[in-house]
Amino acid sequence: MSSSHYREIAESILQGRKTATAIAPVSADFPQLSIDDAYQIQSIVNQRRLDEGGRVVGYKIGLTSEAVQQQLGVDQPDYGVLFADMEVLSGESVDCSGLIAPKAEGEIGFCFKEDLDKDNLTFMELLSAIDYFFPVIEIVDSVVADWKIGIVDTIADNASSALYMPGKRIFSPQGVDFEALAVAIHSNNECVASGRGSACLGSPLLSAYWLAKKLIELSTPIRKGQIVLSGALAPMVSLIPGQQYSFRFEGLDEISLKAE
Repeated sequence: MSSSHYREIAESILQGRKTATAIAPVSADFPQLSIDDAYQIQSIVNQRRLDEGGRVVGYKIGLTSEAVQQQLGVDQPDYGVLFADMEVLSGESVDCSGLIAPKAEGEIGFCFKEDLDKDNLTFMELLSAIDYFFPVIEIVDSVVADWKIGIVDTIADNASSALYMPGKRIFSPQGVDFEALAVAIHSNNECVASGRGSACLGSPLLSAYWLAKKLIELSTPIRKGQIVLSGALAPMVSLIPGQQYSFRFEGLDEISLKAE
């Protein structure tokens, strides 16, 4: 595809986000779009945010569930960029009026104490570079109407990222069984979803390792102090204004969120 097509699609995504108005699936209007094309569009979308003063603080990983990958007909996760203004503090209300169809996921985040820029990065090098981990709610929101997305739709839309709410506590990764980490999501005191770390590419660590290697290949490595949201431990839940949500990470933390 030509650069003009990339810009055209990027502008439609940016306008949809600005006005909180859903758009038709990009993949329907441009069926020839490849995954590489979609990342080119994502780059244009995110460059606009940088030009407007945005600051990158890390990355998020999506499509880490095998079931979701099968649903979209893909065999790999995707990623998007996190900006500083996407952070919401634990316990704060989330204003849904500026979003389109927000959903929330319980995840594990990592912060790194050194650059992950070594060629042929090993898994043990990734482990040694983790400063701490933390439970986190990611609020995802597709610009595509009714979440009727394919892989290129979500990639172009910065992996459907919107906001993230880290917990108030951080933890050492030493000796932690990340596959067994569990979350239960409650809405108005009723459990609506639950899951474990094994649902996230087998482990949140393996998910973070996939991204670290991918970004090294692209010459945009994860940097010291940046965070990575490693993907959902449980099915995402829709945010309904007026409802209270509690993400209970077993043995770690509980994060409360109120949708408004």
